[in-house]
Amino acid sequence: MNQIAKDITADSMDERHACRQRARWKNPWACSLHTIVATLLGLAALFLMAQSFLTRQLDPKGCAMSYMRPAYFKFDDFDREHTRFAGKYSLYLYREGGIDDDRRVKGVPVLFIPGNAGSYKQVRSFASEAAYYYHNSVRHQVDSNSAKRPLDFFSVDFNEDFTAFHGQTLLDQAEYLNDAITFILSLYHTPSRFLRDSELPDPASVVIVGHSMGGVVARTMLTMPNYQSKSINTIITLAAPHARPPVSFDGDIVRTYNGVNEYWRRAYSQKRATDNPLSQVTLISIAGGGLDTIVSSDYASLASIVPDTHGFTVFTSSIPNVWTGADHLAITWCDQVRKSVIHALYDVIDVTKSIQTVSRAGRMHAFKRWFLTGLEKVAEKSLPREEPKTLLIVDEKNALVSDGHRFVLRSLGQSHYQPSLSLMPISEGLISGRTFSLLTSERLDSTGQHGRLEVLFCSVIPVHAHQSAPSFKVKMDLSSDSSHSTRLSCKNAASDAIVLPASTIHSTDPFKNDQQPFSFLQYKAEDLLEYQYIAVVDKVSQHSYGWVVAEFSNETDSMYHIDIGLQRLLATGVSLELASQRPLTTNIEIPALHSSLLAYHLHVQQRDCRSGELFMPLVRQHISEVHESKYFVNVKNAEINIHGVAPYMPPPAFTEPTTNSLSLQVWTDPTCDQGVNITLKVDLLGSLGKLWMRYRIVFAAFPLLIVAIVLRHQFTVYDKTGVFVSFSEGINECVLSSIPFTLAALTLLSLSLAGAHGQIFGTTAADAPTNKIDQFNDTNHQLLLGMQDTFFWFLVPLFGLILRLARDTRLDMNYNFANYVHSIFILMLWVLPINLPVLVVWVRNLAVHWLTPFSPHHNILSILPFILLVETLSTGRMIPRAQTRFSIVTNGILFAIGSYAAVYGVTYAYVLHHLANILCAWLVTIHFDTSSLSVKRFSGILDSDSETKKQP
Repeated sequence: MNQIAKDITADSMDERHACRQRARWKNPWACSLHTIVATLLGLAALFLMAQSFLTRQLDPKGCAMSYMRPAYFKFDDFDREHTRFAGKYSLYLYREGGIDDDRRVKGVPVLFIPGNAGSYKQVRSFASEAAYYYHNSVRHQVDSNSAKRPLDFFSVDFNEDFTAFHGQTLLDQAEYLNDAITFILSLYHTPSRFLRDSELPDPASVVIVGHSMGGVVARTMLTMPNYQSKSINTIITLAAPHARPPVSFDGDIVRTYNGVNEYWRRAYSQKRATDNPLSQVTLISIAGGGLDTIVSSDYASLASIVPDTHGFTVFTSSIPNVWTGADHLAITWCDQVRKSVIHALYDVIDVTKSIQTVSRAGRMHAFKRWFLTGLEKVAEKSLPREEPKTLLIVDEKNALVSDGHRFVLRSLGQSHYQPSLSLMPISEGLISGRTFSLLTSERLDSTGQHGRLEVLFCSVIPVHAHQSAPSFKVKMDLSSDSSHSTRLSCKNAASDAIVLPASTIHSTDPFKNDQQPFSFLQYKAEDLLEYQYIAVVDKVSQHSYGWVVAEFSNETDSMYHIDIGLQRLLATGVSLELASQRPLTTNIEIPALHSSLLAYHLHVQQRDCRSGELFMPLVRQHISEVHESKYFVNVKNAEINIHGVAPYMPPPAFTEPTTNSLSLQVWTDPTCDQGVNITLKVDLLGSLGKLWMRYRIVFAAFPLLIVAIVLRHQFTVYDKTGVFVSFSEGINECVLSSIPFTLAALTLLSLSLAGAHGQIFGTTAADAPTNKIDQFNDTNHQLLLGMQDTFFWFLVPLFGLILRLARDTRLDMNYNFANYVHSIFILMLWVLPINLPVLVVWVRNLAVHWLTPFSPHHNILSILPFILLVETLSTGRMIPRAQTRFSIVTNGILFAIGSYAAVYGVTYAYVLHHLANILCAWLVTIHFDTSSLSVKRFSGILDSDSETKKQP
């Protein structure tokens, strides 16, 4: 009896346990403790990332609004006789109301290309500025024989096509634009449609200005069969993702990007210019920086596409007199940006040539002068090419600064109503390893200009030399006794003046125009060997608050190279004390700080000067590869973030790979007898927001990794036991087994990839690839995290934790079929984001009554397995338990989906659709029968939905 009672008790306990197990399966919120903890941690990480992205490390907005009076003239005669896309796209000519109402072309053709879902009307800000600048300035500066003429701005209406989502749309636009260029150039050959001097040559090329994807379309034009050779030689792009597609959901867009970028790389890698079809093409990429939250400005880099002899990337915060970031749309209307672009274009046009521009070298020199700060290593100095135009006559009464001493002029106009001169001698003892620097609150005058301050580099004219005064443009006699005077042949340095934002006690932002910008000169002393004196001419007639500081300084005193690892930086930060006796400019290099995923806090502390400061500390953060600079005026605290080494970015193609690390250039008042303390620390919370911009596609690709792991577990259990566990139960079990193992394996893989690139063991120069183009056969930048930096190994488990939220927690019934259908639904749900953008393009084309051919990826064969699987599931039939050999295939397909989603999912997300399609086809095959695969059996499945009930 006791034994029977024990058996009854045991059976009762087993029954209660089974009931609890069934109740847990039926509970839609059934989660293990580990799953709950993982979910909460994922939610917390996601919240911190969103909060950081929206509220931390935000660049200030300084764009001024632009205004115009637009008029658009459509070319109705640009019809199907000229292009097959006439029914979908349109071509317009812009004219500014009140300035130019004539529809005839009269100057240099410029074509504006809008971006993804962009409007042709976005041309108005640039075209308006071009009209006003020519009308108010250019035409008054030159005579009738000048090489300058107005800019004729054209724009295209793409019906706001989604170029970023569909490769075929991008190719269609490129083909249409080549046809449009042919039509535009024909306008200048038709007497009734142009108003130009008859002696000028007909234009043979068009200047291109492209916004966003319009910049990519512009580069694609040169690879198309209908491209007219040499019809494009100048391209300026704004916020254009050149390096890689912004989204990889469409196979055509990825292949088009790869083909276009490879064409440009191969062209510029040719040794002979005759073999390079792009030898005369210049490309400038302007990026908006951190304010652009639509397309990461990392993608605007040209380092992997164009050599620095033919183009470069620059950020709006670097451009002189702009000094502010710009979001993706603001970059088209930002008043400061449009002025810089238009002024640069007028500097490079030359209507006396058929190409309508100056030479390639001339264009690059002009673009560097207008768009770069002048502090970059690639910046070109004009002083060596200048001719002496000023004859300066001095005597011993003029102020002479002692050798090696700093020159300081605290207030201009002390001489009262007559110019005063100060001479700094250049002796051979000051040359070796030294740099000349001059900073002033005034604008430097050019030769012959009657302003406030002029800086000249002078050589003594020998007494026996018979060089008469009339050979100089300007004669400046500042001597009191001509019988004992010395004549100096001088060059003006104004063309090399670097404009810096004013940094005074009242300054708040660099882009504020309420103060006169500073002027800065800097030369290596060895470049000044041909001169004997530096002359500073104060032409102010009354006392003013303007000041000048000039000095020769040792490079060793002004350069700080800080070797510190990220781990130590996280723990202690970097602290640097500048002595009271310091140079005007200090340069700080920190090679370890090169990642675009990290943000920093900068603190600058300067004690009050006893003699009164000339200016407040001014800081410039910069990186070299993409010419990104940011200025911080009157700085005490600043937020630092850079677009350095970024995930999934290809390496430079034409230069040696550099660290592209953060550097700081600090201007402090050297007359202040107090030290300056500089502290830099990592902003961990601010860094989280940087993950969103670089890893957004992770949230579309990585969930399929989790789904594949859970599905594999469900099918494994089902084939062994006949029970198809719910998705929630499957993920509960995988949280303790498969998912941690997978994330650990991926972490080790990312570390091994970093080690292979020398991040762990180091790479010698002898081991480096000899052919830069061959580096692109190495696709490690496309894998996993897209980076070869071991410091970020933790991102793999972090994303796994966040994407734990990708599971579906809805009704989980204790029925095999319901669990099976639910899991298939989750699989299809996470494949949907990959196909949705292309679906939007298709619907958009239907709306404009245009049937654009779609790629094979989107034909019926690509979705037939999905349709068959859904139809099969609608019958209510549960998938049969697979035999061992079939189970291996199922596990293999799911393993392939998960592996591909983890390794290549971000770069080639569109392939995940194909893999899911293969899985659906295989499941349909199993549904036939593991032993009998026949059409008759398949027909029976499709016809039995009214007779078959759902099986448990």
